[in-house]
Amino acid sequence: MQPADDTTKAALAAGERTVTHTTRLGGRDVSAQVQSWQLDRSYATDLPVAMRAFAGSSAAQLQLQLSGTGGKPSPELYSPWAPRSSGDVARPGQSVVHEAGVGSGGALPSFRGTLRSRSAASGSDTVELAALDGAERLRGPAQLPRPYTGLNWRRPVATATWCVDELLRQAGIHSSPPPRAPEFQPNQPLSLVHATLHGGFATPYGMPEELPDPRHYTWTRTGAPHEMALLPRGTPPGGEGVSMSWFPRSRVTCPGSSLFAEVWVNTALGTGDTARMELALNRSGTATGTLFVEVDFAGGTVAMGSENSTTQGQTWIWGHWGAAMQAQRGVWHVGASFDLTGSGSTVQPVVQPRLTAPDGSHFVGAATPMSPGVGQQISSELRLVRLVTTMAAEGLQVTAGLPAIPTAAEFAHTGAWTKTAELDEAILPLITIPKVSGSQWEAITQIAKASLSTAELDERGMFRWRNFTRFATAPTSADLTLTTVRDIAALTLTEEIDACRNYCVQPAKDWSAAGLVTGSVVNDTEIREIPAYGSLTVSYTFDEEELDIGPPETDDDSVDTPGSCFRVAARLASGAPAVKGAVDALIRREEGYIVLRLTNRTSQRLYTVTKDGKPSVRIVTLKPSREPVERQLVSYRSDGASERFYGRQEFYAEADDWVQDSRAAQQLADAMRVAGEYPVPVLGDVQVLYDPRVQLGDVVRVQDSSGAVLDTLAWVVGTSTTAGADGGIQQTLSLRGTRSNGVPADTGLTPDAPVVPPPPDLFATYASVTSAYPTLAALLAARGTWREVKENTGV
Repeated sequence: MQPADDTTKAALAAGERTVTHTTRLGGRDVSAQVQSWQLDRSYATDLPVAMRAFAGSSAAQLQLQLSGTGGKPSPELYSPWAPRSSGDVARPGQSVVHEAGVGSGGALPSFRGTLRSRSAASGSDTVELAALDGAERLRGPAQLPRPYTGLNWRRPVATATWCVDELLRQAGIHSSPPPRAPEFQPNQPLSLVHATLHGGFATPYGMPEELPDPRHYTWTRTGAPHEMALLPRGTPPGGEGVSMSWFPRSRVTCPGSSLFAEVWVNTALGTGDTARMELALNRSGTATGTLFVEVDFAGGTVAMGSENSTTQGQTWIWGHWGAAMQAQRGVWHVGASFDLTGSGSTVQPVVQPRLTAPDGSHFVGAATPMSPGVGQQISSELRLVRLVTTMAAEGLQVTAGLPAIPTAAEFAHTGAWTKTAELDEAILPLITIPKVSGSQWEAITQIAKASLSTAELDERGMFRWRNFTRFATAPTSADLTLTTVRDIAALTLTEEIDACRNYCVQPAKDWSAAGLVTGSVVNDTEIREIPAYGSLTVSYTFDEEELDIGPPETDDDSVDTPGSCFRVAARLASGAPAVKGAVDALIRREEGYIVLRLTNRTSQRLYTVTKDGKPSVRIVTLKPSREPVERQLVSYRSDGASERFYGRQEFYAEADDWVQDSRAAQQLADAMRVAGEYPVPVLGDVQVLYDPRVQLGDVVRVQDSSGAVLDTLAWVVGTSTTAGADGGIQQTLSLRGTRSNGVPADTGLTPDAPVVPPPPDLFATYASVTSAYPTLAALLAARGTWREVKENTGV
């Protein structure tokens, strides 16, 4: 139910029938010109209409009839050929906001969307407009990453919920802060990793590499900094926390880049009080370097350090914020700047932490350089980003190229986003993310139907995703009570056996036996030049069955990477020494191609050449080693009363790529059976006294004291409101009962059997034949068949 002011509540309680509305097109108030309007909302579902369960997407539609103004008819002002000065207010794509209320109370939000079409009848004073809600913002092409990591570890890399969240983000609908620099622009900041941790480790920018054991974490919305967080549980091996890592979107160089890492944590949730972010650098040979920030809220310290693979390094510790860190339990925003800009083959990183406390206090450390020798880093590329946490964590980001550590407002993403999406608990773990096609809205609709979930944008434009878990417990209270005495004008109750589903089968695509094999191997056919301070972009064909890969490694003269790699040198000649830490490598998947961009961070020309003078770029793709095995999970009660009274009624869900986990498939099958074990009445097209507070998914109590004599709870699964030119308004609700009327009793009844009992035995006996035919001569004289003999004996 939408909240309403006291005046509106009083008007509704008094049965007020005077309707008010406000309609804006392109921000302009056209309420006085609206002749009539109609607003429809409903869930679309593939389930039997009468089932208690419902799923699918809901896109609200508003229809308006608009008259002219200022002595000019509506077609002259708003037809497709009208002057732009007046016609643009009704053009397709224009914003529409509609509010409605009763009496003198405030109008409540009813619709927020964009115009789809307009139709002007010449010679009349009416233009008809049709608009759809925020689902129109989700008409872009659906794209989801397909990391190989889940198959490599045989562990979930994402969930269906994460996929919905990512599709929303692509359309600018956010449930948490967006990436700081998602689009590549030369010499501008770039998001290297953006892991929301909203039910998955997958990310559109970056590539998950190491996945934790599912036994050591779960996903939580309770206490999450923004929407959903990874919550450690149990004690992982080593006891240091849950560890996960990602390849960056671009292997930026050191020296040459500034890096900013950040994450939100809730110190009140988890198994400990520490979190650590690491940036692993790939040097020549097998040597590595590490930059890190570690927060210890129990100890009240922030540590930042620079290390190498020989355990030599330096750490700076800030402890003067300890009292606040220990006292304030809740959501902290942790950030760390690593300034690696410079030239030459070594750099002394300049480190600086920034924290925001639950009460909004900001803590910024002084920019502190590492000492030469112990804390310096040498020529290398960023290879890996790792998070190790014992606390609930959300929204890890690593951004390259920021000109300075973010200000307090920039750090908080102030003004950069608005929360416009709300998720439900994470469901349907995915070892591999299915391919998607069509629009973002179509992909979300497909996921909703596969997972018995609902997707909708409410009256205020907020997207809401709700899972099948709503069927686990039938509601016991109502948001609104409707009675035939006052609120209900017409009521029809329907019950049908098609609503009964007591044998439910949910297929699952089991990937547990699949692994990874090499797909296409592309060896570049030419040596390419990368200009000084310039970029080289090359495209290679890519099979749709192949999975996403990370940026190629940069080889040197002592290492040959077996996977994707390249080597650069300052000269074309065979034997020219390799150059490390000079080229950023970025890779992306684009319309059937792998696009590789190499950016030279130095003042000299570089060439993609091997030690023996051949082209060095090699791209190795990966694909599943086999197709998944389809398993069928069944929910059925062999001795159930449902089958005894209604017979066995099967529901076989579609085999869908979104269901990959046997446990999740069993939960879906159980939810379906619980929802359909007994037929639940449908209250179709219930005409009610207009109430602008009613929303999809509300629970209403329907009381009929004179007709059907009932008192029951029902879900609102559809609404239709029509306001005519005469000021009259009619609201019709589609309701679905939350429970059946119990188990049939059949008191005093003895139902007939489904088959008529067979008649008595028709075979003649010897005695009956001898009675009819005393002698053999009499039998022969009859000259009949054995059937005629039996019939003549009267048997």
